[in-house]
Parts: sequence; C-alpha cells; structure tokens
Amino acid sequence: MKLITCILISLPVFIGASPHYHNSGIELTATRVSESIQIDGNLSETVWQHTRTDLQFLQREPEEGSPCSESTDIYIAFDEHSLYIAARLYDRAPDSIVSPVGRLDSDTPSDLFGVFIDPYHDHRSGYYFGVNPAGTRFDGTLRNDDWMNDSWDGIWQAKARIDSAGWTAEMRIPFSQLRFKQSGQDVWGINFRRDIVRKNEKAYLVYSPKNSSGFTSRFPHLSGIEGISSHHNIQITPYTRTKILQGYSYRQNPLIDQGINSPAAGFDLQYALNSKLTMNLTVNPDFGQVEVDPAVVNLSDFETFFREKRPFFVEGSSTFLFGYGGSNSHWGFNWSTPDLFYSRRIGKQPYGGLPDNDYEKIPDATTIYGAGKVTGKVGKNWNVGGLYALTARESGEYRIDGTLHHQTVEPRTHFGVARAQNEIQEGRYGIGFISTGTRRQFKHSTLKDEMNQEAYTLGIDGWAFLDAEQTWVVSSWLAGSQVSGTNERLLDLQTNSTHYFQRPGVSHLSVDSSATRMSGMAGRALLNKQKGNFLLNSAIGFVSPGFEVNDMGFLWRTDMINAHVGAGYKWTTPGNYFRELWVIGSAFQTVDFGGHLMARGIWGTTDIKLLNYHNISVTGFHVFPTLDNRLTRGGPLSKSPSARYLELGYRTDNRRNLVLGLSTDLSTGRAEQSYSLSAEMTYKSAKSFSLSLEPEITWQHRHAQWIDEFPDPQAEAMFGNRYVFGELDYTELSADIRLNWAFSPTLTLQLYAQPLISHGDYHHYKELARPETYEFYEYQSDEISLKDGDYTVSAGETSFSYSDPDFHFKSFRGNAVLRWEYRPGSRLYLVWTQERSNDRYYQDLQFSNSFERLMRDSADNIFMIKMTYWLNI
Repeated sequence: MKLITCILISLPVFIGASPHYHNSGIELTATRVSESIQIDGNLSETVWQHTRTDLQFLQREPEEGSPCSESTDIYIAFDEHSLYIAARLYDRAPDSIVSPVGRLDSDTPSDLFGVFIDPYHDHRSGYYFGVNPAGTRFDGTLRNDDWMNDSWDGIWQAKARIDSAGWTAEMRIPFSQLRFKQSGQDVWGINFRRDIVRKNEKAYLVYSPKNSSGFTSRFPHLSGIEGISSHHNIQITPYTRTKILQGYSYRQNPLIDQGINSPAAGFDLQYALNSKLTMNLTVNPDFGQVEVDPAVVNLSDFETFFREKRPFFVEGSSTFLFGYGGSNSHWGFNWSTPDLFYSRRIGKQPYGGLPDNDYEKIPDATTIYGAGKVTGKVGKNWNVGGLYALTARESGEYRIDGTLHHQTVEPRTHFGVARAQNEIQEGRYGIGFISTGTRRQFKHSTLKDEMNQEAYTLGIDGWAFLDAEQTWVVSSWLAGSQVSGTNERLLDLQTNSTHYFQRPGVSHLSVDSSATRMSGMAGRALLNKQKGNFLLNSAIGFVSPGFEVNDMGFLWRTDMINAHVGAGYKWTTPGNYFRELWVIGSAFQTVDFGGHLMARGIWGTTDIKLLNYHNISVTGFHVFPTLDNRLTRGGPLSKSPSARYLELGYRTDNRRNLVLGLSTDLSTGRAEQSYSLSAEMTYKSAKSFSLSLEPEITWQHRHAQWIDEFPDPQAEAMFGNRYVFGELDYTELSADIRLNWAFSPTLTLQLYAQPLISHGDYHHYKELARPETYEFYEYQSDEISLKDGDYTVSAGETSFSYSDPDFHFKSFRGNAVLRWEYRPGSRLYLVWTQERSNDRYYQDLQFSNSFERLMRDSADNIFMIKMTYWLNI
C-alpha cells in the first residue's frame, strides 16, 4: 500500500476506546440541482450559496478530540449523473498553505481536503476522493471497515484555488464510477477529512480513535439522494503503441530487429452491468509504462516475489484477497500465508527454454490475448469477483550453424478465479469462498513433462466477532489444491524446492513415481483482540506437503504446522517524551508433518513516535536450536543452530519536505553472521519535485552455503549422497533512486533507477558429515583442486567436479515515464527503459571500479510511445 494511505487517512493499527469521540449523531442531506456546475474551484454557482453545512471537524492529530484550528464549510449536491462536493476551507494564514503539485496519488506532504463515501451503506466498504490546494487528486477504495487501497483510479474531476480567506475545493464524482444499491431514495455513509500540514493537523468530521478499530462503520448518514442510476454505460479505452529497440545485445543477435519494433494496439472496456456490478475487459493489453522490477541476487531455494504493478490486475485486486477478513491484524512469525491468486502468473515470462544454440530469441512476456473480470455486489451483502484470462502459445527461435529453428516455450493457457464473500449483520460475521483454475493446452509434447496440465484450488474463509462490542474476533480459512500432469512432471513437482518429497530419513514423505495427480490442504485460524490498549494475537496454521498453488498463486514452502502467541500494549496519549509508544512480544514454533521441530523462537519490537513526529523502532528475536529441512535442498535433515537478530531504525517526520532515515540489521549465530546498513533521503520541494535515494550495503558470512549434491554409494551415513557446501563471504551494494516531477497535476515525469553490485567469494569447501547435525567434513588441500574454472574433489574412492561458484554480478536498470493526461481518462506515455549488466568475475571487490566498469558496458534501451483515449458511450 502506498504512502498515500498516510495522506488520506491514518487508520488505527491498534485498538481500544477513546474518551474524546464525538460527532457520532451527525446526519447530512444532499441537494438536487438543475443548474450546470463548472468544476473550477470557484464556488460561484447558486447551489453553493444556499446549501452550506456548518460542521465542526475534530482532530485525530496532534490533539485527539480537539476542534480543528480552522473552520470548514461543506456543500453537497447531486444531479441525475453526478455527486458534487464543495468545501470552503478557511485559513487565517493563506500564504502558509502547503500546496505542492503532484501526480495522482502523490505522497508529497500537502494540505488536503478528502471525502469518504460508503454508497452501498454496508458500513465496511466504499471509496475515497481527495484534492490538495494545487489540484493534485487522490482516490482509492475502502474495505474491511479499516483498510484502504489506492490501486483504484476513477474518472472524476476536482479543482482547487487559494484566496485571501484560505482555499476552496470542488469535485464532480460521476455515479458511473460508484457502485450502490438502486432504490427510490438512497442513504449513504459519508465522512470528510482536512489536513493542515504546517500544524501537523489531521481532522475528520468523524474520526477513528487511535486506540480503536473501525472507520467506515462510523460514517454519518447522507440522505436526500434519489432518482439516480449508474447509467449502465460503456467506457472504452483503446490504445496504440510502438517500441524502438537499441543496444548491444540487440545488435549482436541477428534474430532481433533493432529500430521500430512490435507495433501493437488493443483496448480496455468497462461496462456497468447494473448499479452494483462492473465488468472489465482487456484485449491485447500492454503494460510497458509500468515501473521495471528491481534486480535481485537470490541465493536461496525460494522463488523471488515481485508485487503486481499492471493496472488491469491491480485495480480491484482487494476483491480477490483471501483469508484476511474480519481481523485487522494478521501477525505471522516464520509463517507466510499462501496466495491462492497471484496475478503475475498471468502473462509471465515463458517457462520453457531452448537447446544450446548460436543465437536465440524468447519473448520477454507471454501475450495476453484477453482478460475479463466482474466485481461488485449481488443480493444483500455478497461481495463477488470473477476473472478469466487467456494467454497465447509462445514460440522461441534459435539458430544453429545457420539453420533457424522454432520451439514452443509456453503453451496456450486458461486462467480463472471466482470469489464471493458474504458480510452478515453489518460485518459481525462473514463467510467467503474462492476457486481458481489453470488449464494448459499442449500442442506438442515439448512442455508436457515440465508444466502441470491442470491445477485447481478451492477455499473457504470467514470470521466471527465474539462479543457485541466487537472486541474479540476469530478469523480462519481452509483451502485444498489438486494438480495433474504426466508422470515425469509430477515426479519433478514432488522433488522441487517447494515440496522435497525425496528427503531421506523421514517417514511421513515418499516419492510416488507413478503419480499423475497431487493434492493437499492448508489452513489457519487466528484470534485477535480488536479493542483496548492491551493487544493479544494468536494463530495456528498448516500447509500439508502436497499443497500446490504456484500455477496461479504463490507458495514459498509446504510441510509445516506453525503457531504463535503474541501480546503487547500501546500508549496513545502524548506524554513528556513521546506521542505514541507500543510494545509487542511473541513466541512462535513450527514443526513439520513428521513432528520434527523446525523453528522455535521469541520476538519483540517497540515503536516510539516522539513529540516531534520522529520515529524510533527496535526489533529483535532469538531462535533456538532446531532441525532444518531445507539446508540440504531435498537431502536429509540437518541441525539449525541458534541465532539472534537485531534491527534499529530511525526516521524523521515524513510530512516534512526533507525526510531522513537510517536503519541497521545485525544477525549473529554459528550458521550466519550478517550486517546491513540502509539509509533514506527523500526531498520534496514545496511545489512540484521530489527525489528519493535509498542506498543499502550488506555484508554476510554464511558458514554453509549450498553448492550441489553428488551420488556416492560409499556414503552410507548420508543415504548414498554427498551434500557439498562452501563458506560464503557476500557483499552487496544497491540503491533505489526515484524522481517525481509534476509540471502540472496532469503532466508528470517519473524516474526509477537501481544500481546493484554484488560479490560472492566461496572457500573452505565441505560436506555435511551426519544427518540431524551441523557438523561438516572440510576438504583438505590434497583432496580438492581447481583447474580451468572447475573444482575436482577426490573423496575416498569417489571423485566429482563442480564449477567455481564465485561470482561478481553488476546491474543497472531503470526507466523514465513521461505521463500526460491530455483529457480525463486519456493519456500519452513516453517511456525509456534501460538495462545493463555483466557477471565478469574480479578477484577483489572495489565498488568504484565495479560501477565504472558497469557504466562503460553497452546498454540495452527500449523507447516506447503509447497513447490511450477514454470514451464514455
């Protein structure tokens, strides 16, 4: 969730009661208008002269429950097509109003006027809209009574202007952008917010106390809206784009055409099926304007997770969240909830590879022929969502000795997900269902043994508040999975890093070489105390060995039963030294399905908000000696030594123009010693510019870093294999650099760049001596030799070889996006993406020389022009 969350609403992290809570009985009325309202920030229309609503806003920051230091008048009107909101925000020092220009959902500190709407009046969901004095807009959705998400971008208008009395704001929100119950006379929930940055004030018409839960459920009623509809309109946004490829790797590969490349066209369509349901379709979508993924050096056996950035999948994604309803806190220690739906599986890079060749060309991503989704509400309280996508069969080209060949690298694939959730008694109880399905059509047998043919999941989740005050809540979920494919594919699936069925010396796992199907279960139950300064959170969850969702979801590991108990306390009343303080501690444990203890530890954290809004955080944990079922990558269990971890962080007030932060992590133990130092410097100009620099340096020593396993019938104690490791000294320097420059609210430049330099030095090669220990036999100098980049080990009667694992990886990648919204909903993008990298090894690590060599390397550039045009039919 972006930092705009902090700009539009400070949702409580912890809960309780507040003695300052007022304004609970307010009711507002909207006025129907027939005159045309010009959205220009000038409140000159007749309706604004006669419909003023005098309201007392109350502070949530800095003095909870005190009146806002400046007065605010609110105006609410509507016609057949739109809701109109206007505000007169008085300010006795108009020259001190903070009003930077920014792009949509910018997180630059700014004065703000925001409106929150619950048009379905279910007390749990809705929308928010905001504008600052420079006309920068903010929008998003509300869910689960407490949470918000800025991924939704509506088509609406807002203008503002500063004058001698303060500033004014004017909004037009078309009903076509909202989902609501269709009735003769509607009652909605509504709330307002005002920020005065120079005073650190955040004030609401009705606020959620810092030690309480619930936001949307507190909204005052808005009545008077009648005779409206969403006008079942069609919104269609066609696009056209072209790319220009230029760079060393393109010049060296005759299969890739430089210059103008891959012209394309497609469209997005949105249709309001009724006032509560929306259908979105996309045909041949193009996502070239999104920010590139960062480079990552992954030395583990876990897949790297990248967040979704593509607009079609991001917007409305909260509808498909599974297992997170009811409770507003979902703690986890040595636990990660499986994602049953991970949209980045759709349109991913093709899975298959090509034979050894002279030249090759594989698409960067799988073509999405089309995708559609339906989201909204049906019946009284059912939230529903459905998504279907079809991706293309992709082929790679390769040339050997002058002959061109083609080979399928990705089959045609169907993806589907369906979600439904019923909120009962205004959210006191809830129950939901989710189902996902993946089906691949293999035209040839090339990939049948590498990918599942079919994969399905089915899950149920829900929650129940245990008392009338909704202080205690139990939430839970249960899911099952089934995948099918060839014998060879299922054999590979059982032995991959997610499952490791081949582990010797355990009785609860075994490989079935004849299997063509695999199924499993997973689930979790959580108890959370939602109110009161005292916090309590506990959970127990499991993932069975055969659970598999990675065809359409994301799953790190299986074969685990995990539990934790945590408690804490939060002080929300400012004292002599701090404004807020909270302390949490927990104990956790994980075992596998064979009863082996895999993790046990204690964890604690404290976070202090000082009187000047600076933050200090301290987090630490201690893990006790246990067993480890991942060190040998599918081999026998080993021992995991005890370890300790400490993290210290400091950050200045993020509402200031200059934000500084510093954090350090320290880990000690027999298996690993590491230290990292990261910094943050963000400068936000008073008008239109922000620059963020986040460098990080990491030093790490691993006592046993995996290299490979080698068969040896003589190694009876190790089940006929030798599991080889090396000590690793690893150093990495990287930085995330972001620049945002808003020339106007509709013309912005965004730049992202990430340099990365990493160096890995392996030495003291060894093998695990015995199962369930952390004892190693280190190879002596007469047992190991290096020649032509390969190590050869002679151990007894067995010898084996492996490549020198030392590495030196350097990368620089980034992109710049110039975005112009030349009319509402219609945009022109100019995009430049650059990537350069090399892995040439150097004996010594010198950051300056490494970066200089990287910058001398030839870069690959992609230039793209994309134009969209929004039509409302």
